[in-house]
Amino acid sequence: MLRRRSFLPALSGLLATPAILAAPALAQPHQGPPHEWMFGSWTGGIFPAVDTEGPGCFGNVALIVMRDLIMRVSSLDYAYRQRAIESVAVTPDGLEFRLIPVQGRPMPEIGFGCDGNPNLLRVSRRGPDEVLLPGCVEFPGALRRCKTS
Repeated sequence: MLRRRSFLPALSGLLATPAILAAPALAQPHQGPPHEWMFGSWTGGIFPAVDTEGPGCFGNVALIVMRDLIMRVSSLDYAYRQRAIESVAVTPDGLEFRLIPVQGRPMPEIGFGCDGNPNLLRVSRRGPDEVLLPGCVEFPGALRRCKTS
């Protein structure tokens, strides 16, 4: 005679396993880079930021921040100047980027005109979508984040 077994204890053990394994992952805080809130396209800085939504903003981007790169608009050339990020430090009001020094003779406008150091960029946060680059003569105005509609 065949013996009947219940599959419920085995099935409940299998169903509980993912919840036990996922619990520590849910408890851990998000581990992104300190400048993650700056990722994206920013307008203004050189001229006042007028349009911050839609194609009008993305057509006038002055600064693009990514995980490992910062790109800035150049007034002398149509191409963006690209700089690799060496390190990022959190300051009381924003961030301080240390950029990898450029080898050889640097191009014009390779830095941001900040405190006479082309390998330094300080960012002061004025709000969730507005920043200043204090001490940067080439970006005297506020920068505002470009958003899609």
